[in-house]
Amino acid sequence: MIQMFTYGHPVLRNMAGPVRDVDKNVRKMADGLVEFMLERHGVGLAAPQVGESVRIFSVFVPPRYDCSEADGRRLNPEINEPLVMINPVLTTETGVQNGEEGCLSIPGVFAPVRRAYEVAVSFIDLRGRRRQLTVKGLVARAVQHELDHLNGVLFVDRVSPLKKISLAARLRRMKRAAEREIAGADIGG
Repeated sequence: MIQMFTYGHPVLRNMAGPVRDVDKNVRKMADGLVEFMLERHGVGLAAPQVGESVRIFSVFVPPRYDCSEADGRRLNPEINEPLVMINPVLTTETGVQNGEEGCLSIPGVFAPVRRAYEVAVSFIDLRGRRRQLTVKGLVARAVQHELDHLNGVLFVDRVSPLKKISLAARLRRMKRAAEREIAGADIGG
């Protein structure tokens, strides 16, 4: 059973370590990430969000949301299923997009975040092969968001100072709830 860790839990602020070998355990974790992400209707999920501090994430933007506003064409037509990226590294970032983000680990919170419009990412796939992929739009946003998770950065760290002020009380409550949950887990077992 996968457990989702929410805002305030220390695992979300840790720098995730590299995956050393793409073995059956890593593939099983990847399957779990994809399944959980799809069940929760997320467009991405990083291993730290489920308590695994390793550099792996999944992303999937349904084709109907992967469209250019100008002409409605798919921005990333080669991506038709969830992607799993192991030890990902951004190699280039171009353009700018502003858009609202949310996060499965920060339920009910949405805020505008500025990201690169297009990114190239180098990663290892589930077969252990090094790959390079260039993505645009919402897929690029999702890749950047999930890569932030691997570095202990949350989308609320990237919002405007004014938005941070408006979210402060809500985030404090979430953090206190996470701290109580951790303390209860320590006491109970």
